[in-house]
Amino acid sequence: MMKKLLLTMFVAIVATNVNAQVKTPAPSPSSKMEQKVGLTDVTVEYSRPGVKGRTVFGNLVPYGKLWRTGANKNTIVTFSDDVTIDGKELKKGSYAIFTKPGKSTWEVIFYSDTNNWGTPREWKDSNVALTTTAKVQAMPMKIETFTISFDDITNNSAVLGILWENAYVGVKFNTPTEKGVEASIAKVMNGPSPNDYFSSAVYYLQEGKDINKAKNWINKAVDMTKDQPRFWYLRQQALILAKAGDKKGAIQAANASLAGAEKAGNADYVKMNKDFLAEMK
Repeated sequence: MMKKLLLTMFVAIVATNVNAQVKTPAPSPSSKMEQKVGLTDVTVEYSRPGVKGRTVFGNLVPYGKLWRTGANKNTIVTFSDDVTIDGKELKKGSYAIFTKPGKSTWEVIFYSDTNNWGTPREWKDSNVALTTTAKVQAMPMKIETFTISFDDITNNSAVLGILWENAYVGVKFNTPTEKGVEASIAKVMNGPSPNDYFSSAVYYLQEGKDINKAKNWINKAVDMTKDQPRFWYLRQQALILAKAGDKKGAIQAANASLAGAEKAGNADYVKMNKDFLAEMK
């Protein structure tokens, strides 16, 4: 009996030790930054090693050698729009940032493969989306923790700053703000889109608001898309017209929606329209 008890206690202790996880601070904690530059969203995810009494550049990080630009997994920057660096276009998307530090300049590389821990085992030139050179600026104080910053932000540009030890390296990028603003102005000045009218009408229907406004908006949405009828627009038109007391118009819209849904092979809308038409009769 005693042997069984001791064995049970031993198994319980082992199981507890196996399941227990000691939590300690990460040597190079992770960080995530988000910044709006004009109309472009820019995000940087990276790990932050410390100097910890070491000589970094020229020693821990050798000059002229490819560096992961941080610690642990790749440092990744994501742009929501195409941007321009040194007159060269960098397509929107996510990129690993690799660098080759030097005493006076750094080579900064935007690499399309972000799934690496450190530098790639096999470097592929085809994954190099853009390369630029940036000058090193001496810092008047020591930067203990590796830092990436967004500096000199304007409506059209910003500088991606890399700081550590006694060095600052900045890479300026330009965003297509003017193009985005002009497109937005043109859209608004040309009036609401069919989807604007559709969404507004459906909201008014669902919230029990002015049904005549909803009727006016849905009719405009359907009219604007009459060359390529949208059966889901027509479905909502049928519901709105029925609620507004226009039974004949509701039946006509439902039949048109049914025909479009059958052509598209959308069984859900086919059933909804058939059920609606049965109720109308």
